Amino acid sequence: MTQSKTSQTQTNDLNSSVTPLRIADEARSVRHVFIRDLVLDMEIGVYETELDLQQPVRFNVDLTVSESPHGDDYANVVCYDQVVQQIKALLIEGRVNLVETLAEMIAGKCLEDERVLAARIRVEKLAAIPEAAAVGVEIERRRPQ
Repeated sequence: MTQSKTSQTQTNDLNSSVTPLRIADEARSVRHVFIRDLVLDMEIGVYETELDLQQPVRFNVDLTVSESPHGDDYANVVCYDQVVQQIKALLIEGRVNLVETLAEMIAGKCLEDERVLAARIRVEKLAAIPEAAAVGVEIERRRPQ
């Protein structure tokens, strides 16, 4: 098998084991709550040059939320502003070394709401590598069934 065929086979095997996050789906009665391109300054990083330095970090949050009648009542929905406030509260708690850790913390906070079935969190450092627009991580976590 050639190098490219081997790589393609490995990619197909990986893709077959990944279940994509179903964001909004009428048949499953789920809706999509999202936050796009939230940029906040924070202390993050492990390198000496990052210590005591505020740097811009971009957050994208996708939540799969169980849909229930909301009756146009704020109390009956997962509120994106509350999610933003939770992210800000995490940043106030202090320095985080890794974007991976921060993404896990955000996912954990989101999944505390029983209506949130799954969370996809992307955390990007915007000034870490001058030649790159952003570097970071994206995770997906589901509520245990």
